Amino acid sequence: MIRVESVLGSRTDPAFHETLHDLEHHGKVEFVTIEPHDLDRRRLMSLTEEGEEVAITLPRDQKLYDGAVLLLDAERAIVVRSGKQRWLRLSAHSASDALELGYHAGNLHWRVRFDGDDLLVAQDGPAEAYAERIEPMVSSGRVELSEETE
Repeated sequence: MIRVESVLGSRTDPAFHETLHDLEHHGKVEFVTIEPHDLDRRRLMSLTEEGEEVAITLPRDQKLYDGAVLLLDAERAIVVRSGKQRWLRLSAHSASDALELGYHAGNLHWRVRFDGDDLLVAQDGPAEAYAERIEPMVSSGRVELSEETE
């Protein structure tokens, strides 16, 4: 089992480019697939594509992301690969609807980001499960929903 206690950096960092490039040519870069909803976790177990267990325990100031380098030495590298994050776009029809929507999103602890006037919610399940939580706003037409992939 490999124990990882910190993220070394991103696979796009110039400092890692040459080493990763050489390892890739020799088939020595392994990937560990982490689902988007698990990227915020600090402690988890996973498997590399070669079947080796990886125990990840990160400090509070670090998080996983697509392309995070977990191990890098002369023999091999282990890099995080994440699937596409699905987002639910919520469009409120007025400022008061947006305020109420924000209130609900905060109370429900949804992971969000903003895109102009729209609220994007990271989906960890079906869109219907999110819509049910704000059903009065959706059924009255005060909020419209659409699904997107990052």
